Amino acid sequence: MITDVNTYMASINEATQYIKTVIGNNTVPEICIVLGSGLSPLAGMCEDVLEVPYADIPGFPVSTVPGHEGKLIIGTLEGKRVFMMSGRFHYYEGYDTSECTLYVRVMSKLGVKTLYLTNAAGGLKVGMNPSDLMIITDHIPFFCESPLRGPNLDEFGDRFPDQSCIYDPEYVDKLTKIAKDNNIRIHKGVYAYTRGPQYETPAEIRALSILGTDAVGMSTVPEAIVASHCGMRIAAVSCICNFGCGIADNKLSHKEVMEVAGKASEDSCKLAKLFIKSL
Repeated sequence: MITDVNTYMASINEATQYIKTVIGNNTVPEICIVLGSGLSPLAGMCEDVLEVPYADIPGFPVSTVPGHEGKLIIGTLEGKRVFMMSGRFHYYEGYDTSECTLYVRVMSKLGVKTLYLTNAAGGLKVGMNPSDLMIITDHIPFFCESPLRGPNLDEFGDRFPDQSCIYDPEYVDKLTKIAKDNNIRIHKGVYAYTRGPQYETPAEIRALSILGTDAVGMSTVPEAIVASHCGMRIAAVSCICNFGCGIADNKLSHKEVMEVAGKASEDSCKLAKLFIKSL
């Protein structure tokens, strides 16, 4: 929760200024891609790359999760200058939601207009299989402490932001068409957020299914809420890495998530690249 606006804004401004110094006279990107599980190879597809460890950026938390490298990448992808967050921050790591989403505020201050979020998720939808991709059309944030709790940051948006179209409908259509045209197995659906780090119980999965959830995970929603408050256009894609607990007989593990995400990385990267190219 934001308790002191002046202190929080000072952290945002200091991080923003540091990144501007790193960029120097180069073009400042208007696109930020969050590299969730399976999308890390996308960083190697960039040209003219600058890399900045999160630890070097004032006020930035540090990623502690295996598979999250913990660095900001600035480069050119499909002819567009982009920021890439190689690793994100999670509530379950001990960070407050305002800390997890600070980078979104920084991206907004830098002039980012489009946020492309990706994640690993458990699938609940009938016909959905591990390594499939799902375009997020809406979310259920019931277990998420709002990152907007506390004093409003008037510089970014209104006290009560509308949430009727968090995930840009035009972007949803664009991603759907790209996937269809390139034979990428795709679904559309509702993503539910849980705090973690424990996986959901079978009872929780049954409850979420009744509520209309198609996939579940431990990230993305706080970032999407803040990005919507900042007026960004948001696209989000989940890599389905397992079945929700109780749907299949096997026990869930992070190792399985990483393995399946790796298998899906070719389609994940292709979809992201073609989406960026289309903007």
